[in-house]
Amino acid sequence: MNDFSFLISALTPVNVLLALAGVIAGTIIGSLPGLTATMAIAVLVPFTFVMPSASALITLGAIYTGAIYGGAYAAILLNTPGTPSSIATTFDGFPMAKNGNGDLAMTLACLSSVIGGLVGAFCLMLLAPPLAAVALRFGPIEYFWLAIFGLTLIASLDEGSTVKGLIGGCIGMLLAMVGVAEVGGDIRYVGEVHALLGGIDVIAALIGIYCIPVIIDLAANATPHLKIPDKVRGYRLVEAVGYLKRGKVNVFRSALIGTGVGILPGAGGSIAGLVSYSEAKRVSPRRDNFGKGEPDGVIATEAANNATVGGGLIPTLVLGIPGTPPDAIILGALLVQGIRTGPTLFSDQSAIVYTFIWGLILATLIMLPVGLIIGRYAFKTIISIPKTLLVPAVAFLTILGSYAINNNSYEVQQMVVLGCIAWGLARVGFTASPIVLGIILGPIAEHGFVQGYLIGGAKGSIAAQFFGRPISLGIIAFIILGLLYPIIIKRRAKRLAPHSH
Repeated sequence: MNDFSFLISALTPVNVLLALAGVIAGTIIGSLPGLTATMAIAVLVPFTFVMPSASALITLGAIYTGAIYGGAYAAILLNTPGTPSSIATTFDGFPMAKNGNGDLAMTLACLSSVIGGLVGAFCLMLLAPPLAAVALRFGPIEYFWLAIFGLTLIASLDEGSTVKGLIGGCIGMLLAMVGVAEVGGDIRYVGEVHALLGGIDVIAALIGIYCIPVIIDLAANATPHLKIPDKVRGYRLVEAVGYLKRGKVNVFRSALIGTGVGILPGAGGSIAGLVSYSEAKRVSPRRDNFGKGEPDGVIATEAANNATVGGGLIPTLVLGIPGTPPDAIILGALLVQGIRTGPTLFSDQSAIVYTFIWGLILATLIMLPVGLIIGRYAFKTIISIPKTLLVPAVAFLTILGSYAINNNSYEVQQMVVLGCIAWGLARVGFTASPIVLGIILGPIAEHGFVQGYLIGGAKGSIAAQFFGRPISLGIIAFIILGLLYPIIIKRRAKRLAPHSH
């Protein structure tokens, strides 16, 4: 590992060009609603089969890291997460854009993504084997409680509507149960619609629930959706670096949370962004400003979701268990290249693995200039497009994105119906994020619960199975804290209110 020949291998002109091309392609694809990091890698993976192993992996890693970052563009400028990882970016990114600080939000997202990506990649290089051993200790029960933890976080982020947040999460979980159960094979909530047997597609739901209400609101309101600045202020790098310096603890804490969540197979960037956002809000002296355009909210989410790239590759490379869906495609590409993953990979194939990790670090650094330039262009374009062009363009992208999932028009119908329902729910105070998180986390919670229940039943003690494991008890404690924290804060504020006069 002290041998810098791996770094030299990663810095060959071909690998640098491939990393640059991968970051650009990933960023553009990730910024389009519905075209996720998974889709970006899946579409472009066949081109890597003819490349040398290390170059192929560097290209895929660059596409992956670029796509995760690219999701921030639509989240900030259109209130629509380009990828599921950017859900929490909408909480403060779009309010910042509405306040005339969209350019600052874009720069903060880029800088935070680069720092988070670097932390994740260095953790992959230095800590892969021991961290993978920790991930192995997570069984179905721990995943069940982790999914519940994710739902309670989203519910308690808005202190004014904890109950509505929980109800929204439950609506999402009910939607996730539509179709044939993976454990047991029961058919649920399908009625006479046979197309629902496959369940509701997560990406179609994400596009519909976030995009359709935005399209309806854009069309219904004549005023511009973003305030056009009086004067062009450039990248606002000095301001952005100032925020990052003041919030350096937030950046690195969020990056470590993202790496840790990424290690857990199936958890992914949406949970990482949510946990880090919740933690940033909990400890911030400006917690009341979160959700209204607080830069720390954007920093926390973007640092965390890019850190999951390196974190997710830890179980992929060390255990052969993909941490996220894009990792599953990278694992497939490894097998095509004849590389066997497992604990011996770092010794037997060290040249390929460490060249790839240095290439991932290189791609993350390349993302800084590329992200700033594309972000600036995207910002200037979107704020200057008249609504008569913007609404049809966003509508076309939503239809294209949902059709591209499986080349199936049924996903488009699903997307439109769910979007109209979400718009109706928004009228009565239900936000989109708890519903989408319920759809994402529902299957994880269900699989964990059913498997845990069956194991507990076989052992003769279901309660001990769910409440007798150390890691589970730790997560349950965080769940209780997450639910009680808003109530404690409110009571404390009420108690201090009379003394403030």
